[in-house]
Amino acid sequence: MKLSTKGRYGLRAMIDLAVYSEKAPVSIQSIADRQSISERYLEQLMASLKKAGLVSSIRGANGGYQLARPAIGISVGDVLRALEGDLRAVICSGQDGEGSCENADACVTRYVWQRINESITHAVDTMYLNQLVDESRKLKDKGQTQSTGCKG
Repeated sequence: MKLSTKGRYGLRAMIDLAVYSEKAPVSIQSIADRQSISERYLEQLMASLKKAGLVSSIRGANGGYQLARPAIGISVGDVLRALEGDLRAVICSGQDGEGSCENADACVTRYVWQRINESITHAVDTMYLNQLVDESRKLKDKGQTQSTGCKG
């Protein structure tokens, strides 16, 4: 499974919001500057995140974006699904219950795909934004430049 820039940049933006929007909404421009993401692209990501109920926006001079619920209640999986859709590495018709795979009952690889998909789901659904904020702060305390993601 390979995540697109939507998922990678969107997660970086959400961590940035979790860090900086505790006291006031954060502007698209400030997130874009800190994360080296185009404002235009970030606006598209925020629209998807808002539609998914993960961020809220406030209009006006002091407006911007903030998390729609506490960081402890937003998983990495929530963010990635809002931006990427289905996170399964392999979509096997034998697992969907559609019955469109004539080898489903005897397919050993189905077990492999199921385990991989379950592992991905478990990993992203048990990591929360507040944990990533804590990790970011630990790096900052160690004197490392604070960044919420690689630039790649």
